Amino acid sequence: MAIGLTEEHEALADSVRGFAERHIAAPVVRAALDADEETRPGFWAGLAEQGLLGLHLDEEHGGAGYGLLELAVVLEELGRAAAPGPFLPTVFASAAIDAASNPKARAELLPGLADGSRTGAVALTGSFTGRREGGALVIDGSAATVLGASLADLLVLPVDVDGTIEWAVAEASALTVTPVENLDRVRRVARVEASGVSVDADRVLDGLTAERVRELAAVLFGAETTGLAGWLVQTAAGYAKVREQFGRPIGQFQGVKHKAARMLIVLEQARAATWDAARAVGDGSPDAPFAAAVAAVVAPDAGVRTARDAIQILGGIGFTWEHDAHVYLRRALALRALLGPAKGWARQVGEIALAGGRRPIELELDDDTEPIRARIRAEIAELAAIDDKGALNAKMGDEGWTVPHFPKPWGREASPVEQILIQQELKAAGVKAPNLVIGAWLVPSLVRYGTEEQKERFLRPTLRGQLMWCQLFSEPGAGSDLASLSMKAERVEGGFKLTGQKIWTSVAQWAQWGFCIARTDASGSKHDGITYFLVDMKSQGVDVRPLKELTGEAVFNEVFLDGVFVPDDCVVGEVGKGWAVTRNTLSNERVSLSTGSGMGMGVPELLDFFKERTPDAGEVLEIGKLVAQGHSIDLLSLRTTLKQLNGVEPGAEASVRKLLGVQFNQDVADYCWAAQGEAATTEVTMAESGIVARAMLFSRAMTIYGGTTEVQLNIIGERILGLPRDPEPGK
Repeated sequence: MAIGLTEEHEALADSVRGFAERHIAAPVVRAALDADEETRPGFWAGLAEQGLLGLHLDEEHGGAGYGLLELAVVLEELGRAAAPGPFLPTVFASAAIDAASNPKARAELLPGLADGSRTGAVALTGSFTGRREGGALVIDGSAATVLGASLADLLVLPVDVDGTIEWAVAEASALTVTPVENLDRVRRVARVEASGVSVDADRVLDGLTAERVRELAAVLFGAETTGLAGWLVQTAAGYAKVREQFGRPIGQFQGVKHKAARMLIVLEQARAATWDAARAVGDGSPDAPFAAAVAAVVAPDAGVRTARDAIQILGGIGFTWEHDAHVYLRRALALRALLGPAKGWARQVGEIALAGGRRPIELELDDDTEPIRARIRAEIAELAAIDDKGALNAKMGDEGWTVPHFPKPWGREASPVEQILIQQELKAAGVKAPNLVIGAWLVPSLVRYGTEEQKERFLRPTLRGQLMWCQLFSEPGAGSDLASLSMKAERVEGGFKLTGQKIWTSVAQWAQWGFCIARTDASGSKHDGITYFLVDMKSQGVDVRPLKELTGEAVFNEVFLDGVFVPDDCVVGEVGKGWAVTRNTLSNERVSLSTGSGMGMGVPELLDFFKERTPDAGEVLEIGKLVAQGHSIDLLSLRTTLKQLNGVEPGAEASVRKLLGVQFNQDVADYCWAAQGEAATTEVTMAESGIVARAMLFSRAMTIYGGTTEVQLNIIGERILGLPRDPEPGK
């Protein structure tokens, strides 16, 4: 799990991590921590030899010709090692100089920064003023905290010239640099003062703006922060696996497990936001200000939160000077402070989003996919020409358009790239595939476990949108612990008779068929003896009773089965081996939910809500926080897709996306409802208020269905972080 998604990025990260393990081990960090003054580290020449200092610069300036994203990959790994020294300040300075339009400054200054013979730093803030004398800019003023200033040969300074901020590169030898007491004692800030310092006109960076410098800072600081957070998550989880209290590892206690899982969640959000900002800022995209601001809202707080939570999990040992946890906490706090208050960045996100300037989350494909796109577009044009919806659905189901990734004849055996192209072209043509609703969770299980007769009988009409299904899984005593179900299936001639109760069954009152699990053998473990059935909802003995929900509607139902006969040809998979089929269905349910079903309020609904309102400054801030969260969550889905396209095994993004997505839906609905003021007391009399009230009330279900938030946290903790599973009852 890292910022980079491609095999090339993985190779780069592995190389830098190997370098760090050889040259930036704990004793090196400790020496910097305890030193009286900051010095250039012994591994500095090695970084230059590896070409890492100029990775993002053009070859003509001594660089490697890559970009900001590759630099972010490097910074993440060095952040993981809490590397001392001026790497981050130097590449920040070179990136800022490279962003200017001064050919001479780039040609003179960048090669030295790229080969490590010179170091740099950037003052993000300061009170410098300048006046022009002849062909030079004369600078006076100071900056209280400049990262890396004590080791810098060159400093990039913001200078107020007649009310306009300009950026100038000054020689450190012409400035007064004074060490100060530091929170981060491994890599330090210093005070910088200028008194009549003259800078040649060629070193005044034309075209470089404060906004661009801040964007670069958001990316570079965010990248290093994700490295810090990655180390903290790994360290806390590793400790929780082996530290025992009350006779078992502390990672088995749900409180610890959930805290570690939430650490991983904020880390993945930070990675996604920083990755996107690196792409946008590196490409000079017009929506770079939005992407950078999102990263600045998400990443610094993630670093601080993971540090604090790691110390909590580590307990007393984490509070000692001897443990490295405080090194990472100090670094995370310092980076967040230097980048500036998150509320300012959040306000920027809110203002851009409300003005319609959000960064679209789009998947860009290579030009060599155009022939495939042209073929798919032509085929979809034939679909678009069909006026009759029933005929269209039938054709789409029969020709595999409903589930194109499935094997033929049910799908089109579409590759990941083809799936993306099909999705894009269907949307462009305004063609909607049949809505399978809950049947979408069943289809993969039937394809994998169903008999040929079952596939022909049930799959074809389902894929045409002609069959509505319900899921008969949950019981009053078996919700998240589904394997504890008690519904009995008694063997009779030609099949089984099912007796028991199911609950929380959506759309059962309208469904024609249901997929149901029941216990055919109670002699083994709770996961054994379960069989998977297909139940005709019109069968004698099926009693559907709608449950009025807190919204006042009735989508859920309780379903009673009283000796309902199910023939042998409606058993999916082997008798007594239905748990494997069940898990397949549940995994597809969660994948479906994780992709954003449009059932709740998200960023589009949030912004639509405020179209007819004029938010005050406080509301713009809160909107910005929510939009930043929503954007980072959607980026997790994009990263999962890109990993699949690049042949890289998906990591934690899908699980994290599902859990965050439903919580975010709740947060947006709650905020919009509360923003109505006293009108929030109405639900029916005001149409607008009624919509928001319904969304707010309905959202309470979103962290329950498809696996509760708590169960999802267990899954993340156990399957991704490797924490010990909960003990079996009685053990």
